[in-house]
Amino acid sequence: MTTTTEQLDVFAAAAAAAAPVWRTAPASDRAAWLRALADALDAASDEVVEIADRETRLGAGRLRGEVARTTGQLRLFAGVVEQGSYLELTVDDADAAATPPRPELRRMLTGVGPVAVFSASNFPFAFSVLGGDTASALAAGNPVIVKAHSGHPELSRRTAEIAAAALEAAGAPAGSLALVEGREAGNALVRHPVIQAAGFTGSLSGGRALFDLAASRPDPIPFYGELGSINPVVITAAAIDARGAQLAEGLAASFTLGVGQFCTKPGVVFVPRGTGFEQAVADAVTGIAGGPLLTDRITEAFPAGVDALTADPSVTVVAHGAETAEGARPVVLATDAAAVADRADTLLEECFGPVTLLIRYDGEEDLHRALRAVQGCLTATLHAEDTDDVSATLALLQDRAGRVLFAGWPTGVAVTWSQHHGGPWPATTSLHTSVGATAIRRFLRPIVFQDAPERLLPPVLRDEALATLPHRRNGVLTLP
Repeated sequence: MTTTTEQLDVFAAAAAAAAPVWRTAPASDRAAWLRALADALDAASDEVVEIADRETRLGAGRLRGEVARTTGQLRLFAGVVEQGSYLELTVDDADAAATPPRPELRRMLTGVGPVAVFSASNFPFAFSVLGGDTASALAAGNPVIVKAHSGHPELSRRTAEIAAAALEAAGAPAGSLALVEGREAGNALVRHPVIQAAGFTGSLSGGRALFDLAASRPDPIPFYGELGSINPVVITAAAIDARGAQLAEGLAASFTLGVGQFCTKPGVVFVPRGTGFEQAVADAVTGIAGGPLLTDRITEAFPAGVDALTADPSVTVVAHGAETAEGARPVVLATDAAAVADRADTLLEECFGPVTLLIRYDGEEDLHRALRAVQGCLTATLHAEDTDDVSATLALLQDRAGRVLFAGWPTGVAVTWSQHHGGPWPATTSLHTSVGATAIRRFLRPIVFQDAPERLLPPVLRDEALATLPHRRNGVLTLP
């Protein structure tokens, strides 16, 4: 099913009409609309999980957990709206004695207008029709038009139906959320003059094409894309001596989680040469089976990606996972840091699926030369002991990732106020996060009112409201 230009125009006109209602709605209303979406999706969990499992083959257990994460995101943003600090309310009182004389200035963040959201294949709930991009855009006060992912079209349609009915019943305006389908409709959505920002999770090539479309409009718009990440891990010799078997088991579980289709999968792991870690990982992965991948395109791309890596003369196959009747079989590869530094374009290419590349290094200089070849990532992980001097290594990892872990593995992203899920290019197209409370920043813009009569100010900038909301006045932070 493909959405026509005429249908898109109808959706866009409805979103444009709904935008002022969302932007000016009281926090209590906007929070209630978000909670209504969460309640409706929870109520339909059995139905939508069955559809999702049929289309994605991710398994009912995984999908039920993802529904809970998705409704949790919606409720988190309802709380963000009610708490109010996201508005960044700021007042400077007039001061005729200042040099130059200062007018009264009242500043806030406000919704940008209708937002386009592109669904991801690997999270059919949490990064789809009612996922984090949609939740944060609605919380910011913007209607949303979602581009459905071709990997789960029936689920997308049903979720959109559930959402539309919940919003209508809760009193939200018509045009609050719509769904379009088809590649051409997605391209047209980004170019549509009503759309004021876009959120995307997907491939580097697809995201870059849409990013360029957004930038080439007569009125360019911000495009917030999460595109690709190899999520480097550095393990020191002391860490392997202290807990090598545990680290090997953790790596095996992490890179095969979800059949290696998490955007935070540890794709490259730097390990000291001669520590025996390769054999420990081989032992840990042998009993782990793979499984079917999400789409035919991903299924076809996985062996090609592995072949491209193994074609390099430095790469060897360390181990395979258990045989599987269908889908992708886990594989562990190994190479050397010197080869990575010389041929980063080949050896540091992301391969979506259950594969990880162990990179042997000889000393800090060898490690750092290879790390400098790593592009921006969502995460970086450092496993070290208190006796290790890792300050220089940590500095390199910080420059290349939006989240640095010191224990555990990067798969699994907590949805919290402090979470950051983004990183330098090509991990994301901006410095903003797509997960957590501050994801709302992507869909807001600042506006200042100078010497405005109180009756013409937005209600949240009036003194009566400021007494109940976090704000800064003449430089002093005030909490209610």
